[in-house]
Amino acid sequence: MTTKTDAWPDIAGRLTPRGHVLAVRVYYEDTDFSGLVYHASYLKFMERARSDMLRLLDVSHDAMDQGAYGESLAFAVRHIDVSFVKPARIDDLVEVETVVAKTAGARLVLDQSVRRAGDCLVDATVTVVTINASGRARRLPAAVREKLAALEPE
Repeated sequence: MTTKTDAWPDIAGRLTPRGHVLAVRVYYEDTDFSGLVYHASYLKFMERARSDMLRLLDVSHDAMDQGAYGESLAFAVRHIDVSFVKPARIDDLVEVETVVAKTAGARLVLDQSVRRAGDCLVDATVTVVTINASGRARRLPAAVREKLAALEPE
């Protein structure tokens, strides 16, 4: 039986000892009138990386929504501190690195960077919270926290 990742094993990026890395190709739709990557596109790249990191950790957004941890849960971005350092352009291949900085209560703090050939283009710290269907904060489920903690620095 073929699973979602068997045919394209690296489509979701890869886990690293520090977290996760996702390769992203810059397309025309990611750029603005000047041909540079539009600032909001970097946020989309980082969202994809966060989602793929969770997927590789076997933390399913769908399972969370369906109540796999006792009630319907989701992740919501609470805060992003982002620095746009250098631009990327159409056809560039960039890597989005995601590092788990901290898990505490309902919060998950991630350090994310977008790099081209090792050169930092965008640097961000993203705070994500776990919420229920009513939008109220909920503690990270223990099983999810354990998977994320394996990537946290000691």
